[in-house]
Amino acid sequence: MSYQGYGQPPPNQYPPQGYPPQQPYGAPPPGPPQGYGQPQGYPSQGQYGQPPPQQHGYPPQQPPPHGPPSHSPYPQQQHQQYPPPSHSPYPQQQQPYGAPSPGPPQGYGQPQGYPPQGQPQGYPPQGQHQYPPQQHHQQPPYGAPAAPYGAPPPQPYGAPNVMPTPPSPGYDPNQIAHFDASGPADALRKAMKGFGTDESTLIRILAHMSPQEIPTLKQTYQQRHRRSLESDVKDEVSGYFEFALLAILRGPLQQDVWCLNDALKGAGTKEALLDDVLIGRSNADIRAIKTAYQQTYRRSLEADVKSDLSAKTERMYSMILAASRQEESAPVHPQAVDADVTELHRATEAKTGAEALTVCSILSNRSDGQIRAIALAYEHKYRRALETVIKNDFAGHMEDALVRMVRTGADKAMRDAIALEECMSGPGTKDERLTTRIVAVHWDRAHAGQVRGAYKHRYKKDLISRIRGETSGDYERILVAMME
Repeated sequence: MSYQGYGQPPPNQYPPQGYPPQQPYGAPPPGPPQGYGQPQGYPSQGQYGQPPPQQHGYPPQQPPPHGPPSHSPYPQQQHQQYPPPSHSPYPQQQQPYGAPSPGPPQGYGQPQGYPPQGQPQGYPPQGQHQYPPQQHHQQPPYGAPAAPYGAPPPQPYGAPNVMPTPPSPGYDPNQIAHFDASGPADALRKAMKGFGTDESTLIRILAHMSPQEIPTLKQTYQQRHRRSLESDVKDEVSGYFEFALLAILRGPLQQDVWCLNDALKGAGTKEALLDDVLIGRSNADIRAIKTAYQQTYRRSLEADVKSDLSAKTERMYSMILAASRQEESAPVHPQAVDADVTELHRATEAKTGAEALTVCSILSNRSDGQIRAIALAYEHKYRRALETVIKNDFAGHMEDALVRMVRTGADKAMRDAIALEECMSGPGTKDERLTTRIVAVHWDRAHAGQVRGAYKHRYKKDLISRIRGETSGDYERILVAMME
């Protein structure tokens, strides 16, 4: 079988599709071409149900706390569907996972054995920019107020007009849900007052609070009862049940900060915890995390990482903490993808002794869409999956970190499904890691449903049943409630 140059698939295997035309200077860049960059072995990507944002500043968000999500075709499980149909602004998907699409597939490089990739209902057509056009940055006048918390630095003169990815829900202190939390606050106090604790009420209220609702609930509890909600929880419950409830009450940003401190304090470093918090995050999230860490511990996160780690591992995290990733709204340029593929091959299987820092530099600075394109192009050109190459050429924590980067770009739902199974497989359950990962996943209900679908697809069993088999008591009930 012969090929007619890179980007031209064999006849009848992939539909013809060229690279997107370049936009004139100042025009909003289009999204990555539909289907381009989808590696084999992963389902197709799209966008979660997110309506066009408002026209000023960072728009209200519904993505998960690990960056802007992409649509996954995994079906929702039977336990509960998120978002609930009555509240979703978009039509429900009618095609189950694996069902044939009504029309021919449109995407370049659509792998065989997976459903064709189309445009989900209720989403803007391909080529339309999802965020409002960004205004040209001007030098602020002397004495002007500083940029808002977590805001990106201004772009240099003549830079492409790329809209920055907004912070995830819970990572902008100004995004707080203003609602009457007196009912939940009183119910929580009643559940913990007097002899005994009503654990069912704690689970019912806290397992489904959104990131924006947590600060309001804690403030209302303090104002009405002159008590700290977190302190009362510490006094009333214990064990991994307490661990889970406190992780929820911190909210996603402070939970990340707490995890980073836990990973860096004492003898040794918990690199897996650092990976969970930092790898694959948007620039806005990284800036918010660094600011919150500094405010909480009066220390620089970069300085703590440098003092606790060394050599290539320290350099890798320094690249990540620089918050210099390409934004998700930036276009995917085929020439840049080809150059990255060639450089990755040169730094890995083309030589003896892989160049870890070269691979780190590429994967830590590319957007999810660009990483998807790189993974597909690499496999198309060299007939080997990029993840497999990394596993063959690296070992230990460096292997784990680089594989997580690739999986984050390829399919976040599958990445998280694999991460949860790793906590439950083998002898004993890694309870702290399992709890931390479930709390991180549960902040986005739609993403949690996709993780359940990805788990079912890969392991041919139900994630909720798997969690029930590995845990017990109130600890089991809080984990299940978060994933339902």
